[in-house]
Amino acid sequence: MKAIQNFLEENIKPNFEKGGKLERYWPVYDGFETFLFVPGHTAESGAHIRDGIDLKRTMNTVIMALVPCLLFGMWNVGLHHYNALGIDATFTQQFIFGAIKVIPMVIVSYGVGLGLEFLFCVIKGHQIEEGYLVSGMLIPLIMPVDIPLWMVALSVAFAVVIGKEVFGGTGMNIFNPALLARAFAFFAYPSYMSGDKVWINTSVREGQAVVDGFSGATALGDLATTGATQYSAFDAFIGTIPGSIGETSVLLIILGAGLLIFTGIGSWRIMLSAVIGGAVMGLIFNAVAPFALSPEQQAFMAVPFWHQLILGGFAFGVVYMATDPVSGSQTETGKYIYGFFIGFLSIMIRVFNPAYPEGVMLAILFMNTMAPLIDHYVIQANIKKRQQRLALKTAGA
Repeated sequence: MKAIQNFLEENIKPNFEKGGKLERYWPVYDGFETFLFVPGHTAESGAHIRDGIDLKRTMNTVIMALVPCLLFGMWNVGLHHYNALGIDATFTQQFIFGAIKVIPMVIVSYGVGLGLEFLFCVIKGHQIEEGYLVSGMLIPLIMPVDIPLWMVALSVAFAVVIGKEVFGGTGMNIFNPALLARAFAFFAYPSYMSGDKVWINTSVREGQAVVDGFSGATALGDLATTGATQYSAFDAFIGTIPGSIGETSVLLIILGAGLLIFTGIGSWRIMLSAVIGGAVMGLIFNAVAPFALSPEQQAFMAVPFWHQLILGGFAFGVVYMATDPVSGSQTETGKYIYGFFIGFLSIMIRVFNPAYPEGVMLAILFMNTMAPLIDHYVIQANIKKRQQRLALKTAGA
């Protein structure tokens, strides 16, 4: 690494420094250099350091927590592809097929997203913003495997430009950018984001055919339409079910949550309260299931509350997107309220709307808009309590 650093310092960096022929593109070079090495500059004015970790290292930790979901997702894509064709493939064959399908999505996500980030930092003349490092990984993981790459590119562009830059860039966005990308794809191209044909790649070679009776519906899709699913709770927990690429394995998501909580990057308050909110809504549905209007809805409401929590993208959304420190609640008390309603609304939306059984995306985006209001009232409540204590103290004196 020292040799690489010396090469950059002596041969590349001078071209981007003041007076160099590529001076205008200094933010691009600085972004790559500070990603690889500790920045060589220090603060020039008074600084109150609370933590030695910077934003790049924070983003890298989140990516580390996402890598197991990515790798499992690759294998799971291959597993369901070969199962749909009735082929007894090896683990390696399954993984390679999944990698061939998933890696291009990751490349497109980072290529388009970082390209736009570099463009805006050059136009505005500031350092590269690191927020897209995580969004670039999240976006492919919350997409179905068969979505065309150009749709991924358009979704990424929408998330970066409309979701971030119009608000001022990283740290100023109101909504979670990755969820905005998924929402754009869902509402602009619904046939590629829902149904039972988008979650499993069923492309066949000459002489092959999809096995008889094959269904590519997700567990939530089955429950929403028929009130039953072919996948067990164990399948949902391990992740061997159809779904978006990175959301299926609750086991690996829990491991990722452990890393985020241990490093202090992910809010355990939001995660815990979201699980409680989802469980409360699930218990309510369990209680009122006998009064449902249709047998299908009755069966969906009767799904045990704990089973609801391991279906679909609930766990993935709660761990990796509800805990976004920019678009989420900032106060400690507000995090409990914010997380609770994300979990509560997620289960409510999925059960009440059979056409859209996966409600965690809309729940998080809605609560993103509510987060500033929640924080406002939490702060005002604290101010009121302090004023009351002051008034009592003054009266006692």
